[in-house]
Amino acid sequence: MRVFPQRTNLTPIDDMVRFDTPGFFDEADEIHVSTLFTWDMGRSDYLAKQWRHVAPVKTGGPAYGKPGATFIPGMYLREGAVITSRGCPNRCWFCSVWQREPGLLELPVTEGFNVLDDNLLACSESHIRSVFAMLKRQSNRAKFTGGLEAARLKDWHVHLLAELRPDSMFFAYDTPDDLEPLYEASKVLKKAGFTRHHMRCYCLIGDPRDTIREAYARLRRAYKMGFDPMSMLWRDKNNKVAENWRLFNRVWARPALYRRIAA
Repeated sequence: MRVFPQRTNLTPIDDMVRFDTPGFFDEADEIHVSTLFTWDMGRSDYLAKQWRHVAPVKTGGPAYGKPGATFIPGMYLREGAVITSRGCPNRCWFCSVWQREPGLLELPVTEGFNVLDDNLLACSESHIRSVFAMLKRQSNRAKFTGGLEAARLKDWHVHLLAELRPDSMFFAYDTPDDLEPLYEASKVLKKAGFTRHHMRCYCLIGDPRDTIREAYARLRRAYKMGFDPMSMLWRDKNNKVAENWRLFNRVWARPALYRRIAA
């Protein structure tokens, strides 16, 4: 049985998933408590203590900073989500992936349509082509919600994307260094026939060095390049966020709200 401290859009929903303390009829041979966010660790520890009365408990997940194992579809992520590689060669100050995952590890390619790899485009050409071949077999249109790094985007990547016609692909504009590669990516993607309905862009906002004025400028710049930005609100390990940033994020995480002011 898998136990999660909170429900997300990617949490599994099968009969062996729980989000609370054990029910009277709950039975299992082993309990896995999986934690995504560091601020949920307190509740996860509480749930682990409660579920020990049912079966032996193991705790894990990205919040604990442990390297990921081989990906098992449907185990800790909803059916359709797939991870084909772990790790990232970049060492971004705000990201824990490179601290948690040693190097870049290519995994066996399993079936799915929503690719959540940390940095798919950093993988070998043979691996990337295998992933795209798998995506072509799916009945659902592909999504790259894990993110594609604009600085690594090559012509043959764009050709594969044009053939696949994914529902959505996310890039990132987190630091000033991302601006020029993102601009170049926008040009080749639009030339390949993609629009902002397919081109999304994560934008980190609210870190200790950021201001709302600067964040607004980045988000609007991404929009002008042809991306639909999605603000990603920075949080400390205790999930502390200033109220003004929280309100700002509510608008810029929803295209239907910000398109009126971004145009």
